[in-house]
Amino acid sequence: MIPYWLSRMQLLLGDEKVTQLMNSHVLVAGLGGVGGICAEMIARAGVGKMTIVDGDVVDLSNGNRQIPALHSTAGKLKAEVMAQRLQDINPALQLEIIPAYQEDTQMEALVTRHKFDYAVDCIDTLGPKVAFIKACVENGVPVVSSMGAGGKVDPSKAEIADISESHDCKLAKYVRKRLHEHGIYKGITVVFSAEEIDTDKVIVTEKAFPKKSLIGTISYMPAIFGCMVASVVIRNLYQQAGIAIEDAV
Repeated sequence: MIPYWLSRMQLLLGDEKVTQLMNSHVLVAGLGGVGGICAEMIARAGVGKMTIVDGDVVDLSNGNRQIPALHSTAGKLKAEVMAQRLQDINPALQLEIIPAYQEDTQMEALVTRHKFDYAVDCIDTLGPKVAFIKACVENGVPVVSSMGAGGKVDPSKAEIADISESHDCKLAKYVRKRLHEHGIYKGITVVFSAEEIDTDKVIVTEKAFPKKSLIGTISYMPAIFGCMVASVVIRNLYQQAGIAIEDAV
């Protein structure tokens, strides 16, 4: 039974595709500027099961770009803030919350925790990011990964492509290099932008831990990346309903 709140999507996609989404389980790792809006778009598409992962708390500096960041939520765990929001969108959502930072060595257990239909990488720390992608590839879990949205202002430069086709993005370069060490060269869908970053807008500081630097970010770019990432997940999931559609990439 497709609920009334999904009636507009039912009109667009039809019963079979919506039902496919309702029967899917998606893992979202990272609930910051990209991951928060991505998780919300996946929930609003009617996906019936989600596991969300983030050990960070809301800081007021997140307020310019992150869905869970409000003055009223400062200091609260992003995973818990997002969980409340997602279940308010879809009260029937079966939601698992993992409000803890995941080390590289924990990614195998995370990815194999359930039989996920899709995994989303919105992690912004290089080591765990690569470990998460690697675990997905090795365990046959379809994965889409967000590259760097920080320092970018032009939405027309954002692209969806195979990681082997990503270019002029520093994060994508580092991810590719690390994955190559594990024999992984292609087969991972990414969202990236080749827009050049002004290095004057990047600050190396211990305050960025576990990252090494802070980068200037505008309100809409992480949201655009997050929506593009969500579109890959949603389109690929409803494609499994057996109705031919154009590829998500």
